[in-house]
Amino acid sequence: MRAITLPKINLKKIKSGFKDGFNHLSKGGFQKIFNQIDQLGIKKGVDQMGLDKFINQCALLAAGSGVITGAGGISTMLVGIPLDMINLITQQFRVTLAVSYFKTGSYELKFEDFFKIVASSLKVDAGMTVTKTMMEEVAEKLMINIGSKTAERLIPIIGAVIGGTANYLFIKRVAASVKSTK
Repeated sequence: MRAITLPKINLKKIKSGFKDGFNHLSKGGFQKIFNQIDQLGIKKGVDQMGLDKFINQCALLAAGSGVITGAGGISTMLVGIPLDMINLITQQFRVTLAVSYFKTGSYELKFEDFFKIVASSLKVDAGMTVTKTMMEEVAEKLMINIGSKTAERLIPIIGAVIGGTANYLFIKRVAASVKSTK
């Protein structure tokens, strides 16, 4: 019987990739994601489904990318993690906008006002203005969340369950956190 060999994983390269992604997010990546979100569509979604069903829909969309990322183990994880992260951030932003609309009745937010809500939901000190430091702290918190589940996703099939569950619960926690902020 032939021995199974695992591919060598260059942890320094992975760590460097995370830092590059981290820097990209804090240098305009968040705003690019925010600008792609249809705020009127979120208003319509909350009006039609209600807030909790809308949040659940976002959580399921996030879970879907987590399942795909973890389904094939390391082969899908390497390509899937950047896409999973973008989807997770997008769903987090959609949930934040939905809760904000539900609380205030206003569905149009400027990026700076919106990002303060995101920062406070992640327990990042949100001052009067959106700063590069604040964006870096938010990116770091998101990277830690995604990175903490990476090792478990290396195992095919089990990684899909872990990835989907982790993403679903993350979005649900974000919604609860945003709901509880002022």
